[in-house]
Amino acid sequence: MSSMKEWLSQSTGHEYGHFINGEWLHQGPRKYELVNPALKEQVLGLFWEADENIANEAVRAAHHAFDTWSQVPGPGRAEIIAKFASLMERDRDELAYILSAEQGKPLNEAIGEVQRAIKEARFAAGEALRIEGKIIPSERTNVDIEVIGQPIGVVAAIAPWNFPVVTPVRKIAPALAYGCTVVYKPATLTPWSSSKLMSLLREAGVPAGVVNQVIGSGQTIGPVLVNHPLVRGISFTGSSQQGMAIQQQAARRLIPTQLELGGKNPAVVLDTEDVESVARQIVNAAFACSGQRCTAISRVIVVQPLAEVVTAAILQEVKKIQVGPAWDAQATMGPLISEEHLNTVVDYVHQGLQEGATLAYGGEQMSESEHSRGHYMLPTLFTNVTREMRIAREEIFGPVLSIITAADEEDAISMANDVAYGLAATVFTNRLSAARMAAKRLQAGMVHINHGTASEPHVPFGGIKESGYGPYSIGSTNQQFYMQTKVVYTQYQ
Repeated sequence: MSSMKEWLSQSTGHEYGHFINGEWLHQGPRKYELVNPALKEQVLGLFWEADENIANEAVRAAHHAFDTWSQVPGPGRAEIIAKFASLMERDRDELAYILSAEQGKPLNEAIGEVQRAIKEARFAAGEALRIEGKIIPSERTNVDIEVIGQPIGVVAAIAPWNFPVVTPVRKIAPALAYGCTVVYKPATLTPWSSSKLMSLLREAGVPAGVVNQVIGSGQTIGPVLVNHPLVRGISFTGSSQQGMAIQQQAARRLIPTQLELGGKNPAVVLDTEDVESVARQIVNAAFACSGQRCTAISRVIVVQPLAEVVTAAILQEVKKIQVGPAWDAQATMGPLISEEHLNTVVDYVHQGLQEGATLAYGGEQMSESEHSRGHYMLPTLFTNVTREMRIAREEIFGPVLSIITAADEEDAISMANDVAYGLAATVFTNRLSAARMAAKRLQAGMVHINHGTASEPHVPFGGIKESGYGPYSIGSTNQQFYMQTKVVYTQYQ
């Protein structure tokens, strides 16, 4: 395939609409320009914004399609999802180009995200074949009792901008597997990838109305979807504040939610014989996606005897990061998603300095040569951070890593747990006893021992505390959200 820059020169500037009932709808109160965060003057496309009427139309289409789609046998649904995965694989490079262009991540990261989406879709296809119930013996000889699962109905799926391919697939593919229909709202900053996915879903044979997409701001479209009487479940990925607001609204209607929210993920370093390997894994997990991911490591909590050597090794790894656009083969970190978000992250850097932390590296917006054309920032490392500082407690969602020194193991675990979040945590130790202790005591939905915070495409994914609510996504736990329990008593005469 042609290079990314060449492909973009031939593929940008088109108009995109909503996808409702199997057709594209080019309507709405206005269109907006989607720009490349690595090249601000490049307009990637024009996208229609939805209003309340368009959102309602999408919900009605999904509701109408539910009756027939929910009756399609699981193997039939599996076949369509598997074909969708194969089409993503066929168009992998194009999807990666679109993803990198609108989100900013380096091309190799974008390709990795597409590959991950393919794997998650294939697992979901298999899940359509693994829907199980059970038989419970009756106290009566002429009665059979079945406990079965049935799809909940129309699901509103709302996604953020940091993973614009894998997040919609993570929500849509299992919904289809379990017999639900979907109204999907991508982030306004990254709607292009989702529009491509809608085309592939239609090509895969998903019937009209089963998956619908509406583009628009969360403030306008979100409440319509969350409060619509025909929507029977909400799968949301985004900030903890937005998630809690959605949960309050959903609770009023007694509908289930699946919330993937923020994180302030620690890497707890207790002991190691290979400090360079530990540093590489921490830095990779901290600065992938420019730190704009919920599972990014943002705190390194290291026991006192190792603090100096670990800090030096991490600093050395941070200095190796090459910041640049997706089409630069040497780039290992891309721009931030927008100027507004860049300013927010830089404000946190200033806050850290005001609170007394030491800026060991970075902390600045990059404005030289080609970096002036995008939302670039140097990877940032703070030392001499204490547990009370905002940069140690609040989710920054950017390329900022803080190193905190703990007196001992007990102090390290206490610091790791002393935040509102509980998504992911990683522990580095050579001792099995320390590893098992940390795995039990760390307040996180996912604990990683001796490696970064990477998850796998068939394993439950989620958090506790203010990092999540409801059944975990991915894996078999999805069935707990997309299906509801029904008990059937059958008496024979």
